[in-house]
Amino acid sequence: MNKPTMLTYINEEQATFKKILDNYPAQQDQALANYPESSKHWLILATGSSYNAALSAKYYVEHIAHVRISLAQPFHYQHYEQVDPTIDYVVGVSQSGQSTATVDAMKYVGNHHPVQSLAVTSMPGTEITDAADTTLDIQTGREQVGYVSRGFSATVLSIMLFGLRIAANKNLIDVTAERNEIEEFRTILNETDDVISATTRFAAAHKDDFTDAQQFNTVAYGPAIGSASEMETKFTEIVRVPAAGYELEAYMHGPYLAFKPTSRLFFVRTTAQPEVLAKAAALRKYEQRYSKHVFTLDFTNVREADDDDRVLHLPAVTDDDKAPVIIGTVFQVLAWYVAIDHGINLSDLIFDDFSDAVHNKTQHQNYV
Repeated sequence: MNKPTMLTYINEEQATFKKILDNYPAQQDQALANYPESSKHWLILATGSSYNAALSAKYYVEHIAHVRISLAQPFHYQHYEQVDPTIDYVVGVSQSGQSTATVDAMKYVGNHHPVQSLAVTSMPGTEITDAADTTLDIQTGREQVGYVSRGFSATVLSIMLFGLRIAANKNLIDVTAERNEIEEFRTILNETDDVISATTRFAAAHKDDFTDAQQFNTVAYGPAIGSASEMETKFTEIVRVPAAGYELEAYMHGPYLAFKPTSRLFFVRTTAQPEVLAKAAALRKYEQRYSKHVFTLDFTNVREADDDDRVLHLPAVTDDDKAPVIIGTVFQVLAWYVAIDHGINLSDLIFDDFSDAVHNKTQHQNYV
């Protein structure tokens, strides 16, 4: 039997999304046991791709469930932050369930400020489950490769649906609206296989361009900033060249000065207010004056006059809060093929004693 790869798990995402949606709201209701209905301020503790997934889901949850979400890196939070007394719910996110810093930070908060807590993981029964009052199972099981893809996407969707169920339970939306939200997610995610195919063709069409790159950057705005952050994580860990994801305005305040001919720049174009779209278009046009290596991932019905083969038109997502459930998949596919084109064999494990040496996981991670 062939060993699974990152691409194996990417190709399982559409089926995974269907499973999660079909099981709604059973998983959410189980996780919501003892949820404080008066909750207004969450603290989400996560690192790496789990942090990026939480950031990707944050805006949908805030808007539909009427809560405020603060995100924090758990190691830093435990050792340097004061626990905010207004926090009334704590969420720890760890796909493996064995992220040492996240588990420790959840215990730290609980010791200083008793509050209900939730573990979001693919591995119920691990240490993060023990540190929380309830668990939201993202229903993917363990990925046997170290470069999470399916689990990242499932985490984004699962947290969004958790927020949706809270909104329904609090009567912020009625049954019809709840059902419509699920169907909107289903419509978007039924396109996953087509999105993977389109992105694969795009990677092949620009293979030489991507192979010559010595740096990759992404610019995004709104809820898509979590996707840009995940691009940074994925490209850094598997393409192994400098990569960075920027919020639109932040990029314009310094990072644009580092753009050079060996760089490749991805713009994420999602539905937004006209002034946001205008600012993004102005920046894109400016960068195109200096480089032919500017690419756009388009999730809108917008068509710019200068759109060419460097624009990847994907199914439009009219609700920008929902767009991150599919954007991450595009960057996963690109990262996979760009890594291959850079001559990197991801089956050749490197630094496989890392977790044992620095204790970033509670147990040794056996990857293939």
